[in-house]
Amino acid sequence: MEIDGGTATAEQLAPALLANYGHFTAMQVRDRRVRGLDLHLRRLDAAHRELYGTGLAGERVRALVSHALADDVRDAAVRVVAFGPADPSVLVAVRPPAAPPTRPQRLMTVSYQRPLPHVKHLGGFGQSHHRNRAQAAGYDDALLTTPDGVVVEGAIANIGFLDDAGIVWAEADWLHGTAMQLLERRIPARRAVVRRSDLRSYRGAFLANSIGVVPVSGIDDVDFAVDDAEMARIRAAYDAGPWDAFE
Repeated sequence: MEIDGGTATAEQLAPALLANYGHFTAMQVRDRRVRGLDLHLRRLDAAHRELYGTGLAGERVRALVSHALADDVRDAAVRVVAFGPADPSVLVAVRPPAAPPTRPQRLMTVSYQRPLPHVKHLGGFGQSHHRNRAQAAGYDDALLTTPDGVVVEGAIANIGFLDDAGIVWAEADWLHGTAMQLLERRIPARRAVVRRSDLRSYRGAFLANSIGVVPVSGIDDVDFAVDDAEMARIRAAYDAGPWDAFE
């Protein structure tokens, strides 16, 4: 873990722990490349401008990630965090690479919406709490909804639905994820408001984030059959996204 290109110290980490103010992006690195790097850099720059009033240069992020990977790390899960109430620092955390779940996911709806949802910000207690609740109830993850039952997003992923016309992305105040954007570039889709009461009108669903794409086998008491051919098509479109080098 590095901060501004050097080994992280307790003194440097204090603002992140105490102020809990900042933003981040999370990416999967393979062979020192990341899929959709332009989207991650754009996310960081836009959030930085909104939270701090100035941009975060992509060249700086590339250099910091490359330095944190050093010469010996080819594959990793990398998180880039800009934090602090003022004069923010940039932290790069490098961990072992992650893979998507190997089995379809069952989701439990919870009434919860992230504050400032279009920003991938620090302070994910709400999502973590509801995810833990869902898993304690026998589900794999939580599905966030508005109080009146509009589907918003997964705890850490966008959700898409399948009908006879193709892909329908749940329309709400959510984070426009990098995986969703990559898929939108390659597969025609539409957005629509999806309510819990509408779930039985869809024939399938899936989650998408930077770790990958995974089918959903059920939401609450609604079961979905997994369309293997359609999921293969969606995964192929995601896998076709370009891998960009940091250097």
